[in-house]
Amino acid sequence: MSREWSSVGEVAVGESPLAGIAGFPYSADHCLRGLESQVADLVHTGRLFYQRGWSVGTSSNYSVIIDRNPLELLVTASGMHKGRLNADDFVRINDQGRPILPGQPKSSAETMLHVVAAQKMLDVRCVLHTHSIWATILGDRFFDQGHVPINGFEMLKGLAGITTHDVNYQLKIFENTQDIAALAHDVGTWLDEELRVSGPGPHGYLIRKHGLYTWGKDVAEAQRHIEIFEFLLECVGRQLLMA
Repeated sequence: MSREWSSVGEVAVGESPLAGIAGFPYSADHCLRGLESQVADLVHTGRLFYQRGWSVGTSSNYSVIIDRNPLELLVTASGMHKGRLNADDFVRINDQGRPILPGQPKSSAETMLHVVAAQKMLDVRCVLHTHSIWATILGDRFFDQGHVPINGFEMLKGLAGITTHDVNYQLKIFENTQDIAALAHDVGTWLDEELRVSGPGPHGYLIRKHGLYTWGKDVAEAQRHIEIFEFLLECVGRQLLMA
């Protein structure tokens, strides 16, 4: 059977993106009924990122904004292996990061980092977080500098709004902490500052010794930003090794 790529990854031509995902179809009274396409997008995102080594074990978390008035997100549940997500491994949360319906699993401990991105950037519909080796190492290596410098690479044009390789890009780094409320506040303040400056972005940030957060207008764009950042971070890391 021939195969093709869509926003949810590689599927057989004519095959539903829901095929092969345990837990579908939802019952008529299921709390995620009507969100099948968003769930499938994030399930396939997890499979892709696990295969690439960017979301190993139970690390990482993903979300889709499903409403803004009031704010509501679909977020991966806590402690789930991202290469083996099923249709029930998600939770609907509000602007306080709390489940909006009873009987749902616990959401990721970092849910408020998704919420603050959704609150600050009204064109964002998807937030993705990965734990790759290069993001983890370089977030520590450049922490004292405050950012990872990414300069002159053609692949920078894969980030929304960037049209030339001739860019001196600075990927922000935050200190790692278990106080997610404080981190979300700091990220929100930074986003406010970045959004007051004209130009493309912001596109994402690193957490020291932790990983990468990025986002997009839809799942496909957020996936692309992960791929672009991971490529660029590996380039920077390998340059350091060669120096």
